[in-house]
Amino acid sequence: MKKIIFATGNAGKMKEIREILADLQVEIQSMKEAGIEADIVENGSTFEENARIKAESVAKELPEGEQAIVLADDSGLEIDWLNGEPGIYSARYMGEDTSYRIKNANLISRLEGVPVEKRTARFVCAIAAVLPDGEVLTTRGVIEGKIGYEERGTNGFGYDPIFYLPDMSRTTAELSPEEKNAVSHRGKALQAMKEKLSERMRR
Repeated sequence: MKKIIFATGNAGKMKEIREILADLQVEIQSMKEAGIEADIVENGSTFEENARIKAESVAKELPEGEQAIVLADDSGLEIDWLNGEPGIYSARYMGEDTSYRIKNANLISRLEGVPVEKRTARFVCAIAAVLPDGEVLTTRGVIEGKIGYEERGTNGFGYDPIFYLPDMSRTTAELSPEEKNAVSHRGKALQAMKEKLSERMRR
């Protein structure tokens, strides 16, 4: 298994993935880099189901004989005050083409007047891997935090500027890439997946 194909076109996500999986010493490509197009319908009811749907959809499009691992993730923001919204619809919240500046402003406005102790939220990431023999592995990573009162920071992407980490007194958009990878939901899920893949590769 000399290649990993990740089912995403998100450049920010691919940067994180390559940094975290670097010591696996395998080629890591995005779907686009691998020349794969797949019609993916994310109709699962959990992050794990959607990650698996994405990974299996891309795996079906691999050229015959291609010995690659296909990884996919599904991640999102769960805000307790909003009954877990936007959840599995995080990427599609307010429409897929809506900028995150608008999405973030909307979420902050919906929490107007909510005291800090009730602004609890978490980022969740589930990762699915389809191995060449058809076996499917899944992992999950979670990071707890609170929703801030304004956007802060220019690192990261998506909801990072409004996701505040009380223990670090910063948003995830104010962390360095190394700091974020060490504590983030995607970082935790990828580390867990890296351990599972390393074990398979040693067999």
